[in-house]
Amino acid sequence: MTTTPLFPGFLSRHVNVAPGIDIHAIVGGEGPPLLLLHGHPQTHTIWHRVAPTLARHFTLVAIDLRGYGDSSKPPGDLDHANYSKRAMALDALTVMRTLGFDTFSVLAHDRGARVAHRLAADHPQAVVRMALLDIAPTLAMYAQTTEEFARAYWHWFFLIQPAPLPERLIEADPAAYVVDVMGRRSGGLSVFDPRALAEYQRCLALPGAAHGLCEDYRAAAGIDLEHDRADRDQGARLAMPLLVLWGGQGVVQRCFEPLKEWKAVADDVRGEALPCGHYIAEEAPAALLERVLPFLIG
Repeated sequence: MTTTPLFPGFLSRHVNVAPGIDIHAIVGGEGPPLLLLHGHPQTHTIWHRVAPTLARHFTLVAIDLRGYGDSSKPPGDLDHANYSKRAMALDALTVMRTLGFDTFSVLAHDRGARVAHRLAADHPQAVVRMALLDIAPTLAMYAQTTEEFARAYWHWFFLIQPAPLPERLIEADPAAYVVDVMGRRSGGLSVFDPRALAEYQRCLALPGAAHGLCEDYRAAAGIDLEHDRADRDQGARLAMPLLVLWGGQGVVQRCFEPLKEWKAVADDVRGEALPCGHYIAEEAPAALLERVLPFLIG
């Protein structure tokens, strides 16, 4: 069963990961397993330009995070724990184990890269290698927030406002939210395939999607920081090989030192800026593949 024209030959799956919660995934390719995790306000569709090449080397599992895409969108709880990166990481681990993969590598962008960080911290035995795109660790980014960062990443502080204010504003015109958030980045809207953009807009208009998106960010500003501080205080570090790539034209490049920040929490880190903005897999697929394939193949 083909999911969309953007992923010919891939199969669509819904995997039950907890009572009442299903995670949507597409699966395709051949070889060692590689988990793909997307960011905001997107879905697994972000990987459509690199999936054909990756699928020649790996069995790809690209999921929609809890609250996003065609995955379940449960109501948030008081402490937002059910949208914590710990909960989302367990979703991803359960999907992979259900598909028969106890160990796997990870390629993740933006919000998905934060999920990947927690997955590697909580379940290090499962993650072989990990490539993270255009983030510094969440705790470092909040701790080092400047006026420039707050202006550029205004959505971090908008989405964490108490419900239902941000939900109501997004739900008034979800298609416009996608266009405004993504189109105002350095690459503009021209870097996106119109079919992918339409998919992001379709998914954000689904019932509960705006709430799930906000809960992801509310968790990041609260319970996720508690988990990250606990790791720091206990001296916990990531041991698996880590590749960090970021957009040379993006906010992470301007406001942080990604390599330095990841070396503060991981033992085996390498990386560089790529000639693009935030949406690396869609803006610079060839450059991304040139870096990640040798790293992931090992």
